Amino acid sequence: MTPKRVLVIDDEQVVLDSVRRILEAEGMVVDSSLIGREGLEWALGRPYDLVLSDIRMPGIGGMRVLRDIKRAKPSLPVVIITGYATVGSAVQAMKLGASDYVEKPFTPDGLFAAVRAACEAEAGEPESQSLVHRDEVLRVLERAATDEHFVADLFYSGADALEGYTLTGAEKLAILTGDILWIEEHVGKLTPAQRRWLEQRLSAEIW
Repeated sequence: MTPKRVLVIDDEQVVLDSVRRILEAEGMVVDSSLIGREGLEWALGRPYDLVLSDIRMPGIGGMRVLRDIKRAKPSLPVVIITGYATVGSAVQAMKLGASDYVEKPFTPDGLFAAVRAACEAEAGEPESQSLVHRDEVLRVLERAATDEHFVADLFYSGADALEGYTLTGAEKLAILTGDILWIEEHVGKLTPAQRRWLEQRLSAEIW
């Protein structure tokens, strides 16, 4: 049987070393990157069976990694690595397409169980990565441009704040990560107020 190829992205070397040691002991081939942007490039350009990504990293965080992987490779499972302080964000990531999360410090059995389950999970039909609900996306952006309470809810509650809207996971991720280019590609030029709020989302790396 061909060994599973796993990519691990985390800005702590001790975490990368620990994950590598655990998974290689189980016969997996492991690549690792300390830099979110580099790891994302590898995930998109190389063949992997699974990606493990820290949720909070300098530059490109785990939500951006999840978003771009799912957009390019919808069937590639992503497992989030999180600390106690960001468990809530990891749960949000699962609502947006992540397969599972592991909390630091993890045990060898716990890590391998999550990785094995994600690799073996029956792949269903990948969710569309195109913008489907144009009017709903614009409703969210219009509200975010004028409603400070809604903006605060989006900031702290993530996907939960969008439950009242008919949106795909890809659309929610685009909104929550401030993906202006992708949104404008599908809905046309945004107003200055809409762009301003999305730019704030892009600079607010809370994940």
